[in-house]
Amino acid sequence: MERYCSIVFLAIMAPVLSRGGEPIQSQAERNKAVALRVFEENFNQGRFQVADEIYAPDFQNHGMHRDVDLRVDQQAVHEEKKAFPDLKMTVTHVIAEGDLVAVRWVFRGTHTAAGYGGLPATGTRLEMSGMTIWRLGDGKIHDEWTEFDELRAYSQVISHLKGYLLLGALVLVAALVALERLLWAVACNLFRKLRA
Repeated sequence: MERYCSIVFLAIMAPVLSRGGEPIQSQAERNKAVALRVFEENFNQGRFQVADEIYAPDFQNHGMHRDVDLRVDQQAVHEEKKAFPDLKMTVTHVIAEGDLVAVRWVFRGTHTAAGYGGLPATGTRLEMSGMTIWRLGDGKIHDEWTEFDELRAYSQVISHLKGYLLLGALVLVAALVALERLLWAVACNLFRKLRA
């Protein structure tokens, strides 16, 4: 009976004990830790050099319209951090299974520099959420699939700029009316000259 109790005890405690009493991390927990480094170190802290530790050399970001390699992916991260110097990525959910990690995140930042989506700086405070799925192997990220609410981001910019957009629309309408009247006056003058 004593031997049976010892075996049961070891079977129960084996997953949580290791050398020195430290918990043994599962593969899923190690993969989650790598994924969280992307948000905390790469985005929030702007420590772009960690990309070589986090991503595999054959990394592919599988975007909606095309796949990009690590160089292009990290160039986009640099542009986002430049356009949103106060960028903060908050992770709300992390799920790991096998070699996959899924993360739901919230992007918050103020668009104070040019470069994001080809827009000049707007001063817009953006908040949008998205999800990323990564495939990891040997402790590094090999593949990425990300989806986010791009429409919400653009609607926030438009809402922020609506006064300027309305003023611009009014100026455009006034210019078109003035141009139409000028062309009408020129046409009437030309018609009078032709009749005379």
